[in-house]
Amino acid sequence: MTQGIPRLDWPRREALPTEVAKALVEHFFISRALSPGDRLPSERALAESLGVGRGAVREALKSLGLLGLVEVRLGDGTYLSNPNGELLTRVIEWGLLLGERRVTDLVEARAVVEVDTARLAARRRSVDDLSDLQVLMSRMENAVGPGEYVDADIDFHLRIAQASGNSVLADVVRSIQSLLRVWIGRVIGSSDDWSATTREHDAIFQALREGDSAAAERAMASHIEQARDRLFRTFQEETASQPDASPDHQNPL
Repeated sequence: MTQGIPRLDWPRREALPTEVAKALVEHFFISRALSPGDRLPSERALAESLGVGRGAVREALKSLGLLGLVEVRLGDGTYLSNPNGELLTRVIEWGLLLGERRVTDLVEARAVVEVDTARLAARRRSVDDLSDLQVLMSRMENAVGPGEYVDADIDFHLRIAQASGNSVLADVVRSIQSLLRVWIGRVIGSSDDWSATTREHDAIFQALREGDSAAAERAMASHIEQARDRLFRTFQEETASQPDASPDHQNPL
């Protein structure tokens, strides 16, 4: 049952329980080696398969249990939780928290796709596209809570993708909207001042309105770079605020 889980014999950049948790998430959730409700192998079997001590496995399972990804039944074992919208969001969020490489990959992918959609949208946007984007700008400016802001922010990016006139790029942006919602939600929810983010979106909108593809590219690239920096700062601040945080157990971001 544990066949296929990679042994943790690469150079480690993170605390060992985090590496173990990452391996378990990727094996059981992403590759779907088990179905929801299935029982996980024993701690001993997982430790032998991964090439680590049982203590690291126990700590990793504890973390996954706190996130709601697994259910520990005393005297019966550990089971994969049943999927729902909230759980899937936690899986994505846990993936973002597991290491700098994963976050960097998402940033790079988003930059490539969304910079191109902004460039194309500046050339191809219609009057209706601009009208819809103006409404979304107003929603961001007048949002009364993080949820409203995040919804408007996501819709803004999706609308630009639609305005690009490229259905493949638009599909890619739609396919990562859950990841974007986690990314944006973590940042917006950690601050009461969203003015910088709003200004970045306005710069993109102004470039689109002027039909300036080069300016739209620059504005989108700048926005994603600054959004990345805000995400990394959020991770660092959350890690530093943990009362038991130590250099060996902090997230490398």
